[in-house]
Amino acid sequence: MFKKLLVLLLVLSSSMAVYGKCQVRGTGDLAVIIERAAGSVLVVDTTVKKQLFQIKELGDLSHASLVYSRDARYAYIFARDGALSKIDILCGKIVKRIKQAGNSIGGAISQDGKLIAVSNYQPGGIKIFSSDDLKLIADIASTKIDEKKNSKTVGLVDAPNNKFVVSLYDTGESWIIDTKDTKDIKIKKFKNIGKLPYDALITPNGRFYITGLFGQDGMALLDLWNTQQGVKTILPNYGKGEQKLPVYKMPHLEGWAFAGSKIYLPAVGAYKVLVADTDKWQLQNSIKVHGQPVFVMARPDGKQIWVNYAFPHNDTIEVIDSQSDKIIQTFTLGKGALHMEFSPRGEEIWISVRDENKIMVFNTNTLKLINTMEAKNPSGIFFTNRAGKIGL
Repeated sequence: MFKKLLVLLLVLSSSMAVYGKCQVRGTGDLAVIIERAAGSVLVVDTTVKKQLFQIKELGDLSHASLVYSRDARYAYIFARDGALSKIDILCGKIVKRIKQAGNSIGGAISQDGKLIAVSNYQPGGIKIFSSDDLKLIADIASTKIDEKKNSKTVGLVDAPNNKFVVSLYDTGESWIIDTKDTKDIKIKKFKNIGKLPYDALITPNGRFYITGLFGQDGMALLDLWNTQQGVKTILPNYGKGEQKLPVYKMPHLEGWAFAGSKIYLPAVGAYKVLVADTDKWQLQNSIKVHGQPVFVMARPDGKQIWVNYAFPHNDTIEVIDSQSDKIIQTFTLGKGALHMEFSPRGEEIWISVRDENKIMVFNTNTLKLINTMEAKNPSGIFFTNRAGKIGL
């Protein structure tokens, strides 16, 4: 009996040695941080502020983003070099990595979690894969702009009922891609939405798809509940009478800067945050800020709006009070303060400071620094609560 027990213990200890690196825990308080220059990511415990894994050899992560599986165990990373990687954040390893295009800009996961869609610059178009094994399901070409090139695709988001919505930069279109039946994918196309759509967001309820326009003042709004109404321009001429300033980095719309009945959006070519109502989609206010906004993000309760800026003002973060639309705090953190992420309930904000090789964590109530973590040229920060949200 003693010998059998000893053998069993030896087998168990051997198994633990093989699988000991995997975490036996939930993923609810984990996050993935992109180390853009190193081509790696960090998996971190956001409760104790501790690194669990560094996963390497993920390619060009200079504009990388990711989405999570429904159970928030796997992350799908979209690299700038066209690679799509599936990583296991409990074991700190790559499950599968494929090269699906020459240059990609982001992606989304379907409502049922079964499909991964990738938006491509080169050769353009959208590719859709199985989230299980990254098998190609569909290769959807974008509109041709000449004999050799197809339009870049941007602003790809997931929408309810297993749909994806995307915009075409070069041809000024938005498409709704219906993947309920993967053997008969249907596409509804909206043309002439505006000049040079560069990014988009979908509202948290999945109803409105809003596209930023680089080629003109204004934004394009598509009501996904009433698509027969087509796309309409909102906030037209917000920069009328003002000289356009150089744009060193395109603003990002994903982040859902909603506060009550207001939405906060970055202006293009102006040092402003635009404030609009979400009923009539009319401009209510424009807030003068430190630089050209990149991310304009609302704390989960909507009480604060945090804004960061493009070069040469990318060392600064400003906090706006959504009740007064006044700036209540300005931080100077170091060059490359370009990505922010709120904890799920909003008590903390994590900020990557790329050129200082660190992540800074602030208490959003006291506005005090509470922690600093090392990272190699960090950029995007992605908490796992994104797994349960539309458009993230």
